[in-house]
Amino acid sequence: METMTVERVIDAPIDEVFTWLTTTTHYTSSPLVLRCRLTRHGEAAPYGVGAVRSHLWLIGWFRERITHYDPPHATEYVVERSLPPSRHELGRMTFTEVEGGTHVRWTTRAEIPVPVLGAVLTRFLARPVITRTFRNILDAANSALAPHPQSETGPGRCRA
Repeated sequence: METMTVERVIDAPIDEVFTWLTTTTHYTSSPLVLRCRLTRHGEAAPYGVGAVRSHLWLIGWFRERITHYDPPHATEYVVERSLPPSRHELGRMTFTEVEGGTHVRWTTRAEIPVPVLGAVLTRFLARPVITRTFRNILDAANSALAPHPQSETGPGRCRA
């Protein structure tokens, strides 16, 4: 199993960051994510415990189930099925308020279950694609949520 972790501070309040990142339809902001759908609502919230998400990435299709939902601090999921097949033990996002915004830590633990070559494929193929995709999604969250300074000719200003 390979553990992959990506971290970033997003310049936005924790509630907004949690909501944006747990609404996985936003993941298509990454060029490596083609489609994301919520196929079953969770018990207490659409993306809460029991929710099922379907993701199509360039590297494959994944059906995930939410196993823990503690807004705005943490969410966890497990990949129940995937094509190509993968083995997945953990998916977790944690959110912590920090100076300058919200620190997000996204961890997954998975492997490609291929005899002999599985560890090599996981480390040198899956790991770079997964961590790059996580970074792209976190960057997209920051772009979508961070305050955007108004231009000099923005509302309330005029050119001389």
